[in-house]
Amino acid sequence: MVSTEAGANGRAARKLRAAAPYARVKHYLKSELARGRWPPGALMPSEAELVGKFGVSRMTVNRALRELQAEGLVERVQGAGTFAAQLHRVSSTLTIRDLHEEIAARGHRHHAEVHLAREEAAPEPLAKQLGLDAGARVFHTRIVHHENGVPLQCEDRYVNPACAPHYLSVDFTRTTPTHYLLEVAPLWEAQYSIEASAPTAQEAKLLGVGAHDACLIVVRRTMSRGVPITLARLVHPGSRYQLEGRFTP
Repeated sequence: MVSTEAGANGRAARKLRAAAPYARVKHYLKSELARGRWPPGALMPSEAELVGKFGVSRMTVNRALRELQAEGLVERVQGAGTFAAQLHRVSSTLTIRDLHEEIAARGHRHHAEVHLAREEAAPEPLAKQLGLDAGARVFHTRIVHHENGVPLQCEDRYVNPACAPHYLSVDFTRTTPTHYLLEVAPLWEAQYSIEASAPTAQEAKLLGVGAHDACLIVVRRTMSRGVPITLARLVHPGSRYQLEGRFTP
């Protein structure tokens, strides 16, 4: 495991060195925020200080700060400087809801059936997504979540063992993978893709839907301080589930 982690760190370092100058500045600030160097509301380095530290132009630094502001991680006050965002603003950009909590909030009953829980060798495409070498060991679970006895979500999840070494020992009929992982490996970044598509034959069987029924499929990768935690494919019958959200600028 140590050699795998060292290899992943080496690849990350090489990728960072090859990145655009603004990306290096952004990565530094984001990493330090994750480590708690600047608590919420704290004054962060000035543009001039960052220009001197990285040997880049003020325009480059400005772009990095603009992107961090757009992500809700910093607040910029003209004439005063850049400040670490308040916690509620940071968490609002990273909210991942636990399906059990969603169901309970509706006053309904949640239960889960675990169909797969094992350690596997990761093929190259999966290993790349988790920042591991091809063939490295990963944890794999497949769980069907029910609402009032009706299948609502088929969750197919891979987990980086370095981030959650005891993952497979958890009783996922009592707690969800999302709830457990948020406790042991707090995330800092999440990437999503969402599409309407037909389920695989196995997913259709587990969800009790037709092979050509439309499903809402969410693929989500989460990371903590630049290290991938998990890759999950969440499949919901289109007739039973919808995504809702609200945005206030």
